[in-house]
Amino acid sequence: MGLKSKIYKVLRIWNDVDSVRKGRVGKRIGRRTAGKATGKMMRKLFK
Repeated sequence: MGLKSKIYKVLRIWNDVDSVRKGRVGKRIGRRTAGKATGKMMRKLFK
């Protein structure tokens, strides 16, 4: 695991904690789910 991926992983966790503190966890989960679904569709489209 490279330095860049470690930084991204830490930031993702940090942002999850921040969203819980601010009460926006539902929005964050929705956006992450939508992003993953879009990524899967794009992979199938440009395969």
